[in-house]
Amino acid sequence: MSSRNERIVFAAAHVVAKDETAVDWDATLAFRHHLWSHGLGVAEAMDTAQRGMGLDWPTATELIRRSAAERTGRICAGVATDHLTGEPSLDDVLTAYLEQLDVVQEAGAQPVLMCSRHLAAVARGPEDYAKVYGTLLDRVSEPVILHWLGTAFDPKLEGYWGTADVPQATRNFLEIIHARPDKVDGVKVSLLDADHEIGLRRALPDGVLCYTGDDFNYPDLIAGDEEGHSHALLGIFDPIAPVAAKALAELAQGNADEFHRIMAPTVPLSRHLFSTPTYYYKTGVVFLAWLAGHQERFQLLGGLESARTVEHLAEAKRLAEIAGVIDPDLAERRWSAWLASR
Repeated sequence: MSSRNERIVFAAAHVVAKDETAVDWDATLAFRHHLWSHGLGVAEAMDTAQRGMGLDWPTATELIRRSAAERTGRICAGVATDHLTGEPSLDDVLTAYLEQLDVVQEAGAQPVLMCSRHLAAVARGPEDYAKVYGTLLDRVSEPVILHWLGTAFDPKLEGYWGTADVPQATRNFLEIIHARPDKVDGVKVSLLDADHEIGLRRALPDGVLCYTGDDFNYPDLIAGDEEGHSHALLGIFDPIAPVAAKALAELAQGNADEFHRIMAPTVPLSRHLFSTPTYYYKTGVVFLAWLAGHQERFQLLGGLESARTVEHLAEAKRLAEIAGVIDPDLAERRWSAWLASR
């Protein structure tokens, strides 16, 4: 296998809910083993796991520790500030980040420094972002992944990196990376803008990777061009793991056309799941996991299964069957029973 064609790929994994408030740990960990069995890494306690939308920090801590203890493949995990309350100061935000960083590092997972709503609210400009992230990078014991999550996923992150102007925010972001490139393994970009990602990718220091978080344009970004390619850390790889793994194996062998042929039917599915309001994509991800037989209930933390309409879910089922990511017979039986119970 040619290393030039290999991609580092993480699936941002969902949690299986026992009810609106509790995690089904056995099913949740079994799903991580499903992802590892297909050669994908697990991105733990990220947005897909309802971080900040039902998954609180104490539960996320347990999730990170349990998953890291059982890992049979790559694992990274989200570091944020979501355990803060009230109106914290900039120093409070930094302290919260450091507390979560210690948990992730002690568990043995690679840290992903996620965007913080609290930092977005309290930062006065790019210098505050540089202070917080600089301190965090000085503390890390291994290179980390920096995560830039766009407002489509979380409107409260407006103005991240010190400005709402994306080109200037990009320059601010790059300054933080260039100041400590040895502490940054890569960046995950979730702005759903392929041209922006390519430009950022080309501006990264040598050795710093780009992990696409673009659930609309991922095949082309992963395949890349003559100047480089993106690796991946994607929520859509949760429901399409077996198909994605097959396609990535072809790409690793240099068979780009076959990679695109396999991946192409997954794109309409992904664009549908991540349609506006994008932050409700978790509902569709869990719906497909249930249809595929990975869990016994169509249930999300906080009752988020009701966030999408029946019509939206019906279209998700149709597109998933076309993409080959669910068994049509099992899916139809579960779908029919669910409709009858409503």
